[in-house]
Amino acid sequence: MPEYFDSLETRAPEIREQALLAALSRQVAHARTHAPYFAEALRDVDPAALTSRDALAALPVTRKSDLSARQKAMPPLGGLNATPIGGLRHIFQSPGPIHEPDGHDADWWRIARAMFAAGFRSGELVYNTFSYHFTPAGMMMETGAHKLGCCVFPAGVGQTESQVQALASLQPSAYAGTPSFLKLLLERGAEMGTPCRSLSKALVSGEALPPSLRGWFQERGIRVQQMYGTADVGLIAYETEGGDGWVVDEGVLVEIVEPGGTRPMSEGETGEVVVTVLGNGDYPLIRFGTGDLSAIVADSSHRASPCGRTNIRLKGWLGRADQTTKVKGMFVHPGQVADVLRRHPEIRAARLVVSGTMGADVMTLHCDAARDDDGLRQAVAESLREVMRLRGEVAFVASGSLPQDGKVIEDARRYD
Repeated sequence: MPEYFDSLETRAPEIREQALLAALSRQVAHARTHAPYFAEALRDVDPAALTSRDALAALPVTRKSDLSARQKAMPPLGGLNATPIGGLRHIFQSPGPIHEPDGHDADWWRIARAMFAAGFRSGELVYNTFSYHFTPAGMMMETGAHKLGCCVFPAGVGQTESQVQALASLQPSAYAGTPSFLKLLLERGAEMGTPCRSLSKALVSGEALPPSLRGWFQERGIRVQQMYGTADVGLIAYETEGGDGWVVDEGVLVEIVEPGGTRPMSEGETGEVVVTVLGNGDYPLIRFGTGDLSAIVADSSHRASPCGRTNIRLKGWLGRADQTTKVKGMFVHPGQVADVLRRHPEIRAARLVVSGTMGADVMTLHCDAARDDDGLRQAVAESLREVMRLRGEVAFVASGSLPQDGKVIEDARRYD
């Protein structure tokens, strides 16, 4: 029988929806009363009237891309916090800069649920390589692990050789961090003659996990699962063993809306991930636009995941909403690039470059692939035509040569 973090994960969808909407009403009332920003943004909203998704969709979207300016105008949190600064535990800073708070509740970011799904259990040692400096990622994982009753080694990033030695001496069973750093540690350990054989599970985030890399870990006896979250809202969704898509966390209400807009997209359509955090009295984010692209797995609102969890599921991270561009009059977005890559597991990473001049666009998919041959080139080009309804070139590049800047689409056209 599968194990679940709690009974919320398997409740009937209609029961969950009732509970989410009831919590939404309470959260909006709390935010209007205690957070200056929401007191203004939601001043005409009647919390008691928020009894449907349609009512939620009428509320304004607050976008992550606007936070830096708001926080400069009203430091440090732009008036979005309902708890005064002195009542918070930490203030962190992510690139932007954007500041994020941390409250006193145990597992404030709700990461324990994703860790449990990844196989983490009480009494285990978690090797945590997320940074504890400036950004909250390290603390996010630590508080989740502590909620489960795990011990944590706060490794952070860097000092690869020292980390290899620590892995060898501590013999942890679980890893938290990026997939690329885990691969680096395992490879360096093999080079040093100090292989790490104790790790059996990992919860990774912050980067893509291509099928080829997942398989590489499996060959070494490590089951790796992904979680999707942000420093602002905490856990949004997570992978499960044998699951179908990423299961949405029980503590948030997730919508997929048109990029840059407010209109919800239909199930299965790609759009921006918009999150309302429920039950967080310190930082009550309402319709928070993450800037990330995803889509709800078709029919997941009525069909349970193979793992038995009944919440809606996301297709995964499909890129950034602000990278959407027009090519020959048609919108092209990172989710389409992700669709192409899913058809060709030989491709480890890719970047779509749009060059030329306006009206004479040239679209080229630069691929870091496990092989370079005409057969794969033709197959990928055909996938581009099918997915994007546009013709594009395919170029193979040296392994590891693509920029690591998070861009899926690069607009390199000349506008002069």
